[in-house]
Amino acid sequence: MWARDLAQRLLEEPLPRRWAHTQGVAGQAATLVPLLGDDTDLVTAAAWLHDIGYSPALAVTGFHPLDGARYLRDVEKADERLCSLVAHHSGAWVEAGERGLQDELVEEFAFPPAHLLDALTYSDMTTGPDGTRLPVERRLAEILERYAPGDIVHRSITRSRLALTASVHAVEGRLSRAMRPE
Repeated sequence: MWARDLAQRLLEEPLPRRWAHTQGVAGQAATLVPLLGDDTDLVTAAAWLHDIGYSPALAVTGFHPLDGARYLRDVEKADERLCSLVAHHSGAWVEAGERGLQDELVEEFAFPPAHLLDALTYSDMTTGPDGTRLPVERRLAEILERYAPGDIVHRSITRSRLALTASVHAVEGRLSRAMRPE
């Protein structure tokens, strides 16, 4: 798969822990077929690519969703829906605001459909840094532990915590209903 190969090339060597996380996120996304149907491949590709903006080869602004989405759009000529999912994943609009990049983010990349963004957020926010599955509350706590209270990421996660949790729980509810026998 193109997305997996690109993410591996950009993350595996310089950022092995980020690569482990990415593999887990993509694995989570692939389980959402009952909810996403034909869009599963799109969300899974976005899961593979959601953190490529951390790659030292791509980092320009220091804001990984925007750096990754710009690379996908400008260099890889990727589908705009894929670019938008990467640009807006996991509450990116909040961190963009903290960084003074919110206008650029929303002007360059349209918001993706909510159900697709929720699916990507679910996949990211239920996967730890080593790729293991964990509850959203633990994932958010882990991020807050990793970044000091004054850090932009800490502030952004604190501000977006309720929305991220709501996205994850919404997907879990839809998945549970989809898996029930009729």
